[in-house]
Amino acid sequence: MASTGAGSATSPGRVSGWLSSDRIRAAALAMIALSVLWRAQVASRGFLAADDYVMITQAAESDLTVEHLLSLYNNHLMPGGRMFTWLVTEHVGMAYWPYVLLMAIGQTILGITFLRLLRRLLQPSWLLLLPLGALMFSPLTLEATSWWAVGVNVLPMQIAMVLAVGAQVGYVQTRRRRHLVALALSVLLGLFFFEKAILVVALVFLLTAALYAEGGPIRTIWSTVRRWWPSWLLLTVLSLGFLAAYLGTSESSLRRPTSAGEVFSFLSQMLGSTVVAGLVGGPWQWLGAGDGAPVAAPPELGTWVGWAILAALVVATVRRRRRAGRAWLLLGAYLLLVAGMLAATRLGSSFSGVAGGVPRYVSDAVVVAAICLGVTVVGLARPSSVPAEIEPPDEAEPPAGGALSGTPDLVQKPIGAPVVPAPPPVRSTQPALVVSRPGVIHAEAPDDLDPNPASGTTPDTDSPKPEATTTRATTAAAHGAAEPPSPGPLGPLPERYREAVHVMLALVLVAVCLGTVWTTSGYSDKWAAKSGRSYVDTVRIEMASAPPDTVFFDGPVPSNVVPDLSWPYNLQSRFFRAFGARPTYVDEADNVSVLDSLGRIQVATIVGSTIQPGPQEGCGYLVTTGQTARMPLDEPRDDWHWVVRIGYLSSADGTATLRFGTGSAEFPVRKGLNQRFFRIVGGGDTVELAVAGTDVSLCTNEIAIGNPALKPE
Repeated sequence: MASTGAGSATSPGRVSGWLSSDRIRAAALAMIALSVLWRAQVASRGFLAADDYVMITQAAESDLTVEHLLSLYNNHLMPGGRMFTWLVTEHVGMAYWPYVLLMAIGQTILGITFLRLLRRLLQPSWLLLLPLGALMFSPLTLEATSWWAVGVNVLPMQIAMVLAVGAQVGYVQTRRRRHLVALALSVLLGLFFFEKAILVVALVFLLTAALYAEGGPIRTIWSTVRRWWPSWLLLTVLSLGFLAAYLGTSESSLRRPTSAGEVFSFLSQMLGSTVVAGLVGGPWQWLGAGDGAPVAAPPELGTWVGWAILAALVVATVRRRRRAGRAWLLLGAYLLLVAGMLAATRLGSSFSGVAGGVPRYVSDAVVVAAICLGVTVVGLARPSSVPAEIEPPDEAEPPAGGALSGTPDLVQKPIGAPVVPAPPPVRSTQPALVVSRPGVIHAEAPDDLDPNPASGTTPDTDSPKPEATTTRATTAAAHGAAEPPSPGPLGPLPERYREAVHVMLALVLVAVCLGTVWTTSGYSDKWAAKSGRSYVDTVRIEMASAPPDTVFFDGPVPSNVVPDLSWPYNLQSRFFRAFGARPTYVDEADNVSVLDSLGRIQVATIVGSTIQPGPQEGCGYLVTTGQTARMPLDEPRDDWHWVVRIGYLSSADGTATLRFGTGSAEFPVRKGLNQRFFRIVGGGDTVELAVAGTDVSLCTNEIAIGNPALKPE
């Protein structure tokens, strides 16, 4: 017992030691935790919206079958999303908190996996926190962490992007086949939740070519294909298989833009109002869109400021690192892919005017932007030596070390041992020795060989350097001489400008952070305004106190809860399928209730066409057994599904038949003064009424054909 207590007592100490041994990791985990908690608080202020209700209804109406999982939703193939929605609906019902929890878990996984990728891909530096913060706090991903219908697609895709890039980087660095398996599983994970994850394949290829190949465009592509062909063979097989399955079941959603102006407006809106503004803390202003997520509506000045900040960042980083230019081209190429996909499926429709201002359409690009930011500011990690047996030397390219980092391979020795040039390649099955040193140790990342680990980062090693430079560096290292400190993210600056530039950079960073807080707060206020939550809560309260015999005619829920375009899933009878004590819906009854736009139970009447007054004083139209009375309407009705209300006085019990155009309906008649509601399908300008029974005489002057509505008080 004593040993158990001692072990448990030391566990917090071990955790504390694990965190204190790597302050960058501790700060990154704290940043991830802050982001998840903040986004969960923003999400919890809202509720389900629009597509959420449709997905929940479809889950409530189906069993957990392969057919249900593979059924398309608005042409989206998302078996993973359908599975999670079905599980929540089956065990919890119509509730929002399980989805908030799932999105928080997804964001946590995204943050941890992205941190692991950064530690593998980049040099150890406190600047790793910049790309991590750019991803975890970007306003462009607010919808993915608050709206379930968006998050269930986007978050898994973002996680798949990070895992796939990490697997490919691991394969480039080590050539281990397990990374190919991880690459395939990562792509399949994304496709299990969102067909758009097919872009992960293109991202992996573009990133490998941009960051790990040399030469001009043709040489880069050829070198990328030839050197890492197992990855492309694997991804090609997966892509062709998925596309064959998806295109064979989906309907074509391709559209043609109406004009070149529409395309230009879309691109300027997507890039300026959404992407660029979102990457620097915008859009600062939101345009409400009902219960759905708001649309970006940045001020024009903010858009220009965003472009200026981005342009300055690009120029500064390209001046510092040659590889930075390729990284920004990678981001541009991915944005072109996203823009092309959106233009082909959104332009030419009634929603094309706002398609470019919807952040969820470009939220996956934030992952790419964060990676590119890290590469340009921090620099790629130096690659470890790869056994010659695994990666034979290429006569047409620089040696293996120069191909990836621009420096010759160095034999890695324990800290303190002299560093000497690597001997000629020797076929060996033993992997190169992995060296550790004080500071951050990357998972499977090679040692930085930085003699000054306290510096923020080291000069980029992406660009090739003359052999003389490498020789001097090697000689200095062999004699224990330290390299000069890093000149900083902007390269060497004159002493008189350095302090001013650093202050300016700090002010820009603070401004971006404050803009992010302002934008997130504005989104939170818009997201908190939910008509659907008020409607659902009111219906729950009303149903709990309603008499047991309360019945309703089916009808649509308010359009601000579920849009009319979602018919038939906007009908109340389907909307409340996942409800606890859901309303009872009928097609015929003596007394009917309706739910008003706020969810309150009200007495129903029919609003529509009514019969003209009858000829009999005090009776209206007299209908006896064996006779048919024709009653003209005050205005005709088209052929459609209508509800009829008839108020009558009958001398005895019996039955009656009402004919309306080609449709007819039979209903019971009870002695005395009564009313009856029933459905009928028909149209015209006249109704006919007949009764059957023993000596039944019926008077009526109240027949209305239309739709159920609130009875005026």
